[in-house]
Amino acid sequence: MSENANGPRTLAAVLVALVAFAANSVLCRVALGESAIDAASFSTIRLASGAGMLWLTSAALTGPAPDKQYGDWTSASLLFLYAVPFSFAYVSLSAGTGALVLFGSVQAAMILIALLSGEGPRPSEWLGLFAAVLGLVYLMWPGLSAPPPVGSALMAVAGISWGLYSLRGRRSVDPLRTTTGNFVRALPFAAVLSLITWRGTSMSPKGMLLALLSGTLTSGGGYVVWYQALRGLTAARAAIVQLAVPVLAAIGGVVFLSETITSRLLVSTIMILGGVGLAIVSRQRQRR
Repeated sequence: MSENANGPRTLAAVLVALVAFAANSVLCRVALGESAIDAASFSTIRLASGAGMLWLTSAALTGPAPDKQYGDWTSASLLFLYAVPFSFAYVSLSAGTGALVLFGSVQAAMILIALLSGEGPRPSEWLGLFAAVLGLVYLMWPGLSAPPPVGSALMAVAGISWGLYSLRGRRSVDPLRTTTGNFVRALPFAAVLSLITWRGTSMSPKGMLLALLSGTLTSGGGYVVWYQALRGLTAARAAIVQLAVPVLAAIGGVVFLSETITSRLLVSTIMILGGVGLAIVSRQRQRR
């Protein structure tokens, strides 16, 4: 955390954001795994509903319309480059392979930039990161296979884009307006995507509902909370804590998709959350 960060508030925001990210993965997995909607339509509805919810919330809390100074086209482009490849990648990748590629790319992007900016992990944080990554590999390894190159490339683009989007969000002074501005600016990209892919459009009421929930709650709302959390995190710690998302998503699969609780899930959960906890506690002790 930064020196002036409100610790409990930042921790609460991190927890809420990570749960939202995990819920988003579950929603996307259900929608695309059951072919309830095509990937392009899911992405478009997700971005459009997120923009609408955020605009209404921002208007109600801060005024008739978000100020143009909030958000920017670069962040909006990164948001789009995360959301769309993420959906298309899960058409061909298994959940385990996709999670490894996604979060491996996020870690690579955020840790590299953290090192370049002098915010790299300290020795104890490297140890926590190693334990968390090892736990993630252990969790996902049974379902791994030779991944399709196109799906892997798309998920890597999504991971790098999300990492860069997160780092840019650390500079936000108003997370709600900034996220609103980014979502609104992403709409033209979504409109172009819809025009290009309209012949392949296929959606059911269930698929549309899942995309709406993804856009309004787990994306729009979750990203506002994440931007708030980022103000109290270093780049390195922001990267490390996101390793908890695959565990939360797996738990969500058990609760909502009736997937089986296994000893592998329990062991990997301890490894990942323990590694994340070690990284956080070590930095707190060094500050004191």
